[in-house]
Formats: sequence, structure tokens, C-alpha cells
Amino acid sequence: MLVASCSGRSPSTLSPAGPGARRVAGLWWLLFGISAVVSVVVTLLLLWAMIRRRGPGVVPHPGSGTRFVVSLGVIVPAIVLTFVYAIGLRDMRALEAPRGADSLVVEVTGHQWWWEVRYPAHGAVTANEIHIPAGRPVLLRLRTADVNHSFWVPQLMVKTDMIAGRTTQMWLQADRPGTYRGQCAEYCGLQHGRMAFHVVADPPAAFTSWLANQARPAAEPREAMAARGRQVIQSASCASCHTVRGTSAAGRRGPDLTHLASRRHLGAGTVPNTPGHLGGWIADSQAVKPGNQMPPQPLSPEDLRSLIAYLGTLR
Repeated sequence: MLVASCSGRSPSTLSPAGPGARRVAGLWWLLFGISAVVSVVVTLLLLWAMIRRRGPGVVPHPGSGTRFVVSLGVIVPAIVLTFVYAIGLRDMRALEAPRGADSLVVEVTGHQWWWEVRYPAHGAVTANEIHIPAGRPVLLRLRTADVNHSFWVPQLMVKTDMIAGRTTQMWLQADRPGTYRGQCAEYCGLQHGRMAFHVVADPPAAFTSWLANQARPAAEPREAMAARGRQVIQSASCASCHTVRGTSAAGRRGPDLTHLASRRHLGAGTVPNTPGHLGGWIADSQAVKPGNQMPPQPLSPEDLRSLIAYLGTLR
């Protein structure tokens, strides 16, 4: 277990939390069971042959063992493989589209190396977190803004490739409220390993409230330091890459920051979203996640503190 790096914290398809992952887990256990039975049978036959082997003077009867080989080597495997193939086709068809698909559509765009998340019917935009209502299927439209990526939430659904120039679709459903880690599953460059995201399944009422809040523009700062931070974000280079709805900052190159403080992590799961980590990310994100597209920001200590204070109000 230690050599295999097994950990209870690692998301696994074998710990399904939704109907999609449950089908994959069921198929995995079926194949594991068949493989285990075959291994045991072959081992027993080998031991039996070693114990019952003929002596040097015994001449085998012509054609002996042919029926045994045909039955266990051809007929039985053909039946088992046909059965497994039929089960696989059934599961593939079920994974294509859920029963009673929800009207909620979420658009996810993969970037090097973060995830843009939009709810087009509601005007909400976030990054690296996908909120869905628990117990209901949600349609995801996936695309990439640069190289190929692959969208994977092991506990909820199978991998779906994000291919340049195409829009692919999949669906997600979580049986119960919780947070489920996802990951890019297609090598996409230097920080591929730090291109994580989280699917947050909320109770339906909490999801409705969250979605309405995310659609609103940024709140007006109430304190003087936060007000100064708002001026900083509009006058510094931040505004050329990031959007803060309700301000003049309207960049589209980086994540939307309108409700940054409501998110759990920074840098697509790289560090927790705390004032200390936020300050380090703004000052020099290359020291935290080398190769990302955000250059170091040459802000004065006072401007940096004001900016952190303002971003902390964006919930």
C-alpha cells in the first residue's frame, strides 16, 4: 500500500459518489472478480498438473485433453468476454446521458493551467470551482482555450477530453452534498500536475443562493483600506488580465475575481485562499507556480495590503 502511494485522501473511482462513477466502479469490480477467478483456476490447474504428472514411461492417449482445452480455453472465455462486452455497452450507453437531465448548463474552459467556469443562463462566472445542486444531473459543455486538456472527477464521472477547436459534452451528478476533487488528466505542460479543480455539490437551496450571489457584481467596499485596494486593482496591471464586475477591470486573460474570496484555493488548487498566500501570489506567483502567465506585481507594501483587503471583501 505504501509503495502504491495509497491514501484515504486521494479521490478514487472506487469510492463513487454519483451514478456515473458507480457504473465505472461496478464494471471495475466485475473485471477484478473475473480476473481473480481466472488466476485461481489457472494456479490450481498448474498445481494439479505438477502433482499428477505422468511418469516417463506413460504414453498419452491420442487426442487426450482436447475437449478440456476447447471447453476451458475457447468456449468459457468466449461466453465471459461476450457477457463483459454486453455489460460494457450497457454502461457506455448509460454514461452518455442521464435520465431526467437537468436544465442547468455549465460551461467549463480549460486554460494553462486553470479552469474557467460559466453559468450562461444566470450570468455567473467563477474559476476552479464548479458548484452543482446535489442529487440532480447537470450538463457540462467543455472546451479548451489553448492545448488539449482532459476533465476528470474520479468520484463522479469518467474522463472527458477537451480537444482544441471542439466543444464536448458530459454530465455530472453527486448523490449527496460534498466537495469532490477533479484534475486535468491529459498532459498539458509544465504545471499539468497543478491544474486541479473542485466540484462542490450543495443542497438545492444553498446552490440557488450561491448562484444568485455569484451573478451579482462586486460589493462596494465599506472600509477605507478596501476602497484604496479597489483603486489599485483598477489602475494597476491587474485590470488588463482580470475582471471584477462592477468596476473598470475587464480583462479576460486571467480568472474572474468578482467573488474571489468565496473560493477555497488559489492557482487551481495550488495553495489555500488565505491572505498570506494571496499576498505571496500577487507579489510573485512564479515562486508559487512557475510558468503560469501572471508576472510578478511590483506593488508598494501599502498598495499590496490594500489590494489584499479589497479582494478579501469579494464574496
